[in-house]
Amino acid sequence: MARYSEAACRLCRRENLKLFLKGDRCYTDKCAFERRSYAPGQHGQRRGRKISDYGIQLREKQKVKRIYGVLEKQFRRYYTRADRQKGITGTNLLILLERRLDNIVYRMGFASSRNQARQVVRHNHFTVNGSKVNIPSYQVKIGDMIEVREKSRKSPFILEAMETVVRREMPSWLEVDGSNFRGIIKEFPNREELTMPINEQLIVELYSK
Repeated sequence: MARYSEAACRLCRRENLKLFLKGDRCYTDKCAFERRSYAPGQHGQRRGRKISDYGIQLREKQKVKRIYGVLEKQFRRYYTRADRQKGITGTNLLILLERRLDNIVYRMGFASSRNQARQVVRHNHFTVNGSKVNIPSYQVKIGDMIEVREKSRKSPFILEAMETVVRREMPSWLEVDGSNFRGIIKEFPNREELTMPINEQLIVELYSK
């Protein structure tokens, strides 16, 4: 699958928001967004540029795609599925993205970023309900147990992530037993628990045109 392979910090600068794409580095003074909080490129420091309604909606969609590491075709499938479900389409979309296995691994503190979580999932470091799963987009369900495989519990990436997870707030809808390298999905998050600065209604308006 195609993946963005250039400098992750450019994405934060383009969205004018720290997206925490590089894990613990984003919490230090080495963070590029802290040093250059303007858009990349030779015209990045232009001021006063008026953005159309379409441009605002597009930037919101791009921001969410970059937070979760999803490309356009897959993101559109998530939106179509969310639109078919009962409830509010925008909220459904965010919950589907939160249910991705790579996101859950990141949220539980077994990876320092979603990009790293995608990598460790693909490298067979995790099981779901005792069965090996190496698909980052796997949709977890309530009651699922996510566990680090026995042979992977000495992985320096996982151990380092578990040490630095204190910088992030552990979601209340997850229950994590760090000493046993496992966590359980207690429930799905409601909109109030997703505190990221996202206006999902803009995405709904964009796709509804």
